[in-house]
Amino acid sequence: ERDKVKFTVHTKTSLTDFQKTDFSVVRQHEEFIWLHDALEENEIYGGFIIPPAPPRPDFDASREKLQKLGEGEGTMTKEEFAKMKAELEAEYLATFKKTVAMHELFLQRLALHPVFRTDRNFHVFLEYDKELSVRGKNKKERFAGLLTTLGKSADDLLLSSTQKDVDEFFEHERTFLVEYHTHIKDATNKSDKMTRHHKNLADSYIKISSCLTEMATVESSELEKFLPKASDIFEKARKVESRVATDEDLKLSDTLRYYMRDTSAAKDLLYRRLRCLANYESANRALERARNKNKEVQSAESLQQEACEKYENISKQAKQELTDFKAR
Repeated sequence: ERDKVKFTVHTKTSLTDFQKTDFSVVRQHEEFIWLHDALEENEIYGGFIIPPAPPRPDFDASREKLQKLGEGEGTMTKEEFAKMKAELEAEYLATFKKTVAMHELFLQRLALHPVFRTDRNFHVFLEYDKELSVRGKNKKERFAGLLTTLGKSADDLLLSSTQKDVDEFFEHERTFLVEYHTHIKDATNKSDKMTRHHKNLADSYIKISSCLTEMATVESSELEKFLPKASDIFEKARKVESRVATDEDLKLSDTLRYYMRDTSAAKDLLYRRLRCLANYESANRALERARNKNKEVQSAESLQQEACEKYENISKQAKQELTDFKAR
């Protein structure tokens, strides 16, 4: 459909949890986001790195360029129009390929994880052969989500500056991830800049090649053999630059962007653990005050024990997750 991107998810499995060993369903991007959010909101998975959600499919830019090209067809030669059209179609195809790859990678990460693969919502996503009736978030919900994200960022910043971590392993991991994320972000920006330069150069070669071809039809016989050959050279150079730009975008820039999102997910795990540590220490102080006043001691002990268990569990899980993260 023109306004909707649909993905066919084909699953083959030997796990007995599924009703069949080979099945397919059709899913939309919003349903991938629903699955990611369901995992992220489940406290059971607080000690795990939630695989980053795939980015929203964006074909609007390519469609808009094709539309503008059609409108400007009368202002360029047939050869120039054909080359520009082929260039934009290749760009559209590249966008399609990376969109499919990012959504596929998200599901593969879940399927390979020993805990996420047993998640009930994941099974529903893979097996339920009808639409999940998941809608995209409206403006109010997106604004609320933005406020929540800002609140978490502010809380993380506050905890990082005021909460001393009692475990050197996690302190080292936090320092590593912050520095690693900064370098990955810088590399992504530089890769995007280089990709744009290659694309711009390819577009310039199209215009030069077309001009040389046109000149060959009106110039003297001395140049009519040279100009087509020169045009062919620029056309070959255009194809090389276009291929380099596409490969750089798909194989380098998108990979770096994925590492950025994955690193952010690991940083979120460290934030959740640090929040549990702060809650545990707060519960310890509350228990001490209750004992000093000899009031509501049992309730304070219960809350302290619960906070202790949460902190110990998330620390144990997080240590293994972060070790696996660096090994990927």
